[in-house]
Order: sequence, then C-alpha cells, then structure tokens
Amino acid sequence: MALWPAPDSITPLPDAPIMAGLLAGIAPEDAWQVRIEQRMTIRITPRASVPMPQMFVGMPEEGRGDITERKIGKCLPVAGILSVRPDRANRLLLLMRDSKVVSAELDRSCRARDFYSGFLIKRSEDGRLCVDRDTLLSRGGMSCRLTRIRQLVEEDR
Repeated sequence: MALWPAPDSITPLPDAPIMAGLLAGIAPEDAWQVRIEQRMTIRITPRASVPMPQMFVGMPEEGRGDITERKIGKCLPVAGILSVRPDRANRLLLLMRDSKVVSAELDRSCRARDFYSGFLIKRSEDGRLCVDRDTLLSRGGMSCRLTRIRQLVEEDR
C-alpha cells in the first residue's frame, strides 16, 4: 500500500484562464476585504517655555486697553500655531510662530478654561484651521466650534 498516488493518477491543475473563470462566479466574503483608514489628529499645547508677547506682560486680564483686534480672514495655518492659552470666557489666545497673537473665539456654550491643557483638531486637507468649519476638542473631552478669529495688535499712540 503506497502513501502517495502513482504519477499517472495525478490530475493536472487547470490552466490559469480556466481557474480565473471558475473564481469569477464566487462572491468575495467579508474576510477577503481589507480596508485601510488613516486618521490624523493634531495636538496644540500650552508651552511654559514660550514667552508671553511683550504687549501682554504686566497687564491685567480684562484691562487690555491699548490692544485692538484686526480681521485676518476665516482661516489660519495649523502649522503656524506655536502654543495656546485660555483667555477670558470663551476665547483662546493662539501664539503663532511668526510672533503674532490670534484671538480664537469659541461657541458661547464653551469655556476657554476647559482648554488649559491645549486642544486636538482633525487634520484637514488644506492644513488650515477655519471658522465655522473646524471643531476643537479639549483634552478633557469638551468639543467646541471655532466661531471667530482676530489678530491682536497694539494700538498706535
């Protein structure tokens, strides 16, 4: 009794075109499918090593009389944000890499102090943070929409 069949009794495999035709009628199962997804989250944190701009040093929080807001559009580059600090009520101060200070206003229901340890945002295709489009997620779980951005500048005396 032989363990292996004799060479004459082995049937050859069908040709590749015939095999492809046989497999064409079989519907793929879920296990055959692979889905690759990529999600990127950007983290903006407060940094102790980043000095507060000179115009804010020694001024009380509410009494910033010689600082005005200027329109800067509805978006700003995420890569340009160096650090974040909560300001008053529902406003964050974004310190930019080019030494500008940007005021980012959140929904009325949001509190800036919830963002004391920074925030997370989803990466957008254009790499920008935009008003009425992007949502900031605090490290504590609070989710707030960005409603307005303005650049803070010192008034000329």
